Amino acid sequence: MGHAGMAAAAVRYLGSVPRSVEPLPRPDLRCVRKDERAPVDRTEFRRVLGHFATGVTVITAPAAEGDTSPAGFACQSFSSLSLDPPLVAFMVGRTSTTWPRIARAGVFCVNVLAADQGELCRGFAVSGADKFTHVPHDAAPVSGSPRLTGAAAWIDCTIHAVHTGGDHLIVVGRVTALGTPGQEAAPLLFHRGRFL
Repeated sequence: MGHAGMAAAAVRYLGSVPRSVEPLPRPDLRCVRKDERAPVDRTEFRRVLGHFATGVTVITAPAAEGDTSPAGFACQSFSSLSLDPPLVAFMVGRTSTTWPRIARAGVFCVNVLAADQGELCRGFAVSGADKFTHVPHDAAPVSGSPRLTGAAAWIDCTIHAVHTGGDHLIVVGRVTALGTPGQEAAPLLFHRGRFL
């Protein structure tokens, strides 16, 4: 079974799970024994890696069967992965309550936020509530995922593969369509805990 077949099987499985999907528990992963000193302090890890400036995206998906609204969350951990085939990747916490909804849909759209979309990003960074209320968007051409108005770029994808990565999942998407709004927009950047 190829990657696309595995992704399809994962999506079918998630579609068969009862709608009250609980987030995955934080994995009990240990690189060191309990009597050893951890190699890196978590606070220091976050502080040092905060020096790496990242772009900011919102990953969206259409409402899957049984859902009443589209799904979406703010994501900094996004990157291009491959030109042939065209692949992108994003990382999502294993405890995310939005990820199971995106997995059930089997498709997603990456909305690369523009410099003036900091408040929009904050709205998608919270849990609960319908994040799409008063957020203008249309449907991406292939997946039907929400394509946010004013984004600097959009990338429409199908789920190609999902891998574990510690307390996160690494989601690989196969690009089916992409574009920019026409006029160039500066990107929203995140650095050391704040937008630039």
